[in-house]
This record gives sequence, C-alpha cells and structure tokens, in this order.
Amino acid sequence: MRRIIVSCAATISGVVLLLSLKPHSTATTSSASISTGSSQSSSSTAGGTSASPSPSAGSSTSTRTFTGTAAQTRFGPVQVKITVKNKKITNIEVVEYPSDNPKDQEINNYALPVLNQEAISAQSAQIDSVSGATYTSDGYVSSLQSAIDQAGL
Repeated sequence: MRRIIVSCAATISGVVLLLSLKPHSTATTSSASISTGSSQSSSSTAGGTSASPSPSAGSSTSTRTFTGTAAQTRFGPVQVKITVKNKKITNIEVVEYPSDNPKDQEINNYALPVLNQEAISAQSAQIDSVSGATYTSDGYVSSLQSAIDQAGL
C-alpha cells in the first residue's frame, strides 16, 4: 500500500513538472524580406481587402501587380500581392499575415518564404501546405488564387 502511494505521488510530481516546462522561444524576428526579391510590409491594410490591379511604377513592359483578397484564418488574415511580367509570376509579396505573437512570427518567418518559392516555381496556387503552418498556408493559397484570377493567368 505504501509503495502505491509513493509511486502515484512520484508520477503526479513528474507529470506536473513536465507540464510546467515551457519550450524554448526561438523567436528571432528578422527584418528580412518575407517576399522573394522585395521588401516586406507586414502592416495591415485598412480596407485593403479589395483587390485591384495596378501597373508597376516606371514600367514600359507588361509588368503589373495584383493584390489578392485577404483570407481570414484562425490566427489572422493572410494577403498576398503578385507581380506578373509577360504572363508569368515574377514576385510574390506577403502584404498581411499573422504576426501578433512570437509563435506566429516564428512560424511565418519560416513558412512564407517556402510558400513564395513554391508558388513562383509552380506558377499557380496548386502548392503544398507547409507542415506546422496549415492555417497560414490555406490563407496564402486562397489569397494567391484571388490574385492569379485577377491577373487572368
């Protein structure tokens, strides 16, 4: 009987200690660009959910930008802007994404460049989700598809 009480107390103590541990925070937020080839703007766009094409400044070729509709996810909106030149996606900039806490920042600093690279390689929204960033990936694909639809690709 005494052994049972001691082993139960030890087990409970071990579980409590394990649950009280907090994971290391590797939230090294870099000011590096989330987009491929241009600087990132992580500010929210007030009323920026409308998606309208706009020609790039100083462009004499067929370079245009299209901003996708902001996709609402569980952790916040995700919105992308694509640059199209000669009917090819040349750049994708993530305009808005969840970044309210260090965990969101950590996940998105990893996931968004991967999503950008995959989308530019695929030239479509038919890309795989990033493991651990499923909600962001789904919002990204939705906003990207909206921008691609506007571009007529």
